[in-house]
Amino acid sequence: MKNLECWLSSLQRDGSPGFSVCRDKLATYFPLLERYESTEQDSQWHAEGNVAIHTDMVLNELYCLLNREANHIQGQDRQALILSALLHDIAKPITTRSKEIAGVERVVASGHEERGLSYLAIRLLALPLEYDVIHKVMALVGYHHMPKLLVVKNQGYGQYLNLALNADIELLYWLEVADMRGRLCSDLDSQLDLLDQFKMFAEEYGVWQDCAPFSTATRSIQVKATVVEQIYLDSYAVRLLIDNDIHMAEEAVSKTYQSSSSYSHLYVMCGVSGSGKSSWIAANLKDFEVISLDEIRRELNGGQESQKNRGRVLQLAKERLKTALAKKRNVVWDATNIRRDFRKVVCDYGRNYGALVTMVVFQLAESILIKRDSERSRSVGRDVISDQIDRLQWPEFSEAHRTMIVGENGKLLSKLGSFDKDVQ
Repeated sequence: MKNLECWLSSLQRDGSPGFSVCRDKLATYFPLLERYESTEQDSQWHAEGNVAIHTDMVLNELYCLLNREANHIQGQDRQALILSALLHDIAKPITTRSKEIAGVERVVASGHEERGLSYLAIRLLALPLEYDVIHKVMALVGYHHMPKLLVVKNQGYGQYLNLALNADIELLYWLEVADMRGRLCSDLDSQLDLLDQFKMFAEEYGVWQDCAPFSTATRSIQVKATVVEQIYLDSYAVRLLIDNDIHMAEEAVSKTYQSSSSYSHLYVMCGVSGSGKSSWIAANLKDFEVISLDEIRRELNGGQESQKNRGRVLQLAKERLKTALAKKRNVVWDATNIRRDFRKVVCDYGRNYGALVTMVVFQLAESILIKRDSERSRSVGRDVISDQIDRLQWPEFSEAHRTMIVGENGKLLSKLGSFDKDVQ
């Protein structure tokens, strides 16, 4: 581990390893690296060949950028950018397939960005990295398709803000410049032009090199007399901006005028079994009404491990949630919630009832999850833990008003949104 730590540390300074060296160092942690060479790419978009060839070219282009235009990027940002270049296509081996497009058989890897983010979320924790680096690598991998997409779709401020809340805009730009230059394709100049436009719009919207986009977006509306009201205003203002329901943060003041003085909280848990969700709730949300799918299974089926009456379990949970929200009671939804569509239903209920929605995401290394599960009286087993990790869809910030990332022993790793200063 010491040798690996030294090697990773070199990436913060002048380290410039090619793909084969990176694979040899990290394939134990990310087995999909071993499948890069056997993963084909589309001959029009990637005439250079397989994913291994492309990744090596991207790394080399990135080192050129870091020595010239991007030589101001140093330390942990440099480390994060190099690891992101290595891992940006990590999910292509499991998403690549053939697809007919306009009557021609093409090779696609739809959704490899999001799958890559979720694949890395747990596995990156095994490396001796600062959490800020882990967070940045996940985001760069998960959103590296967005810069060009925002330009092509002619998106406005709300979507640029949303991207800035999820990923470092400047690092994303440099990653994609390297990604484009590290391939052989006929439309390279037009692709690079899209990235230049992305940078221009990001600068115009004020999200370029902004390390605190949430605070920047809400700076003009710090008008409430109490912290409780201000948190609500800030949270809903950003959400309304992202959804293009308003175009200036000031518009949120009138839209939330009545609701900001009296509202309920909805906390939505998200984490693999054994993450410590219930323990965290007991320690941090003592006065909240807890809606637990496990407890409802016990109530209806006689045991929480029983999967009978799944429809009735969910329906009863939803009814209790709506009742609590309608009566403005603080409530927490306690379930694994590893699927995005399941989380969306719950979060939508919260917003529809005017609650402040907070997502609490538990991020622990697989070895720790397996150990914790084995020590529980109702262990689900190693295979279930591994299966849940494989099916995990990592949340993005806009799913809720606020997000907290919690690690081992309830340690707060990160938070994004408007919080009281006393939040741990």
